[in-house]
Amino acid sequence: MINYSIFVVDDEPSSRNGITLALKNNYTAQGFGTAEAFLEAFTKETPDLVLLDIGLPGMSGIDALKKVKQISPEVIVIMITAFEDLNTVISAMKLGAYDYIVKPIHMETLLISIENALETIRLRKEVRFLQEKNLSENIPCFIGESKSIQNIMEFVDRIAQSPDTPVLVCGETGTGKELIASAIHFKSPNFKGPFITLNCAAIPKDLIESELFGYEKGAFSGAHQSGKTGMVEKSANGTLFLDEVGDLGLEAQAKLLRFLEDGEYYRVGGTEKHHVKTRVVSATNRDLEEMIKNDLFRQDLFYRLAVIKVEIPKLTKRTDDIIPIANHFLIEFSKKFNKAFTGLSSDATDTLLNHDWQGNIRELKNCMERAVLTGNGSILSVKDIGLLNKMTTETPEDMAKNNTETVITKAGADINSILRETERKYFKKALLKSKGNESKAAKLLNLNYYTFRHRRKKLGL
Repeated sequence: MINYSIFVVDDEPSSRNGITLALKNNYTAQGFGTAEAFLEAFTKETPDLVLLDIGLPGMSGIDALKKVKQISPEVIVIMITAFEDLNTVISAMKLGAYDYIVKPIHMETLLISIENALETIRLRKEVRFLQEKNLSENIPCFIGESKSIQNIMEFVDRIAQSPDTPVLVCGETGTGKELIASAIHFKSPNFKGPFITLNCAAIPKDLIESELFGYEKGAFSGAHQSGKTGMVEKSANGTLFLDEVGDLGLEAQAKLLRFLEDGEYYRVGGTEKHHVKTRVVSATNRDLEEMIKNDLFRQDLFYRLAVIKVEIPKLTKRTDDIIPIANHFLIEFSKKFNKAFTGLSSDATDTLLNHDWQGNIRELKNCMERAVLTGNGSILSVKDIGLLNKMTTETPEDMAKNNTETVITKAGADINSILRETERKYFKKALLKSKGNESKAAKLLNLNYYTFRHRRKKLGL
């Protein structure tokens, strides 16, 4: 059973106490004599519904309503007024009030208004519960504590509210593009519909059109006699996720564009026009704008796919996420392999933070799976992880002594470029080890803070 909380704001003690007492039989109710006291409590605890008197001392009910809608627009507010002033009532409704009640209050009328309002809240809570359930079941591994990922997820919350606006998710392989697409789907009004995935890179170019739009029986040699339903049709009233969309051929791009523009398409070998309502979320690790310059990707399709664009940074650009993700996989694989691991050693933590995760989250997941499977004990060690700590303790002088493979060709060697690249590597590793803290990174390289900042800027880091 859903429990509802109601705030009653009325300066008349008899009215406020009477309403609060009557509501406590079925709801959690609190009373407030002024708008100021109510708003102070409101910033700490958000109720489901507010009964708000218009004629309050100090701040008026209308001004309090404005504040409520600024803080939490979803909260339902029923206004209470001592007389039915039409202009005041209209002002309240324009500001987002759900209903109004005229004093003297008849409890039966008030309870009906409250019940109607709470039905809206009940539906909203049920939808949110189902969405959270689907999110937990379908994207369990999306972990992120860095500011960049928190910003992305807040952005996803906003853009998910549209049921049909196309979204393009960009990022390197293994950064979690499909997880973002899943989050968009399960946070959207389409979350009860199907989430259909098509990897455009995994389908031969001559079959991609039939996979997308399906085909009629006998459409081509080898076609099923009954024909085939395409991914577009399967995703009706849901979301179609086109992974590696940059691998689509130009002919398939043209047909996808036509579908995006009007929601209509033809099956391969068919003459009947079909119409489907779905949201298209696409993803790529390729530079589509560069492909456009080389006539490999249609510019008009790019604009349709990228109405909203989400950029996911690579793992080494959000080092705050590395250890939380590693710990998540540590727990997951410990359960899977019946191991007793409870944490990471400090050396293992340093090694994970300093590793250059070219494969991003996918590489980290594989690393943790291997480490948990082959390791023993309760704390995962650096030996279990099996990665070289790239922030080596070897000095540049030691490295120079140990480097017996240095070769200068007939064309010579560009020593300035070599030194610059070496410096870039050390700066990047120092920033990784210090989690982006420039003061700590400067100390690691035995540099003055301002010198470090100046040289970092010159290196373009």
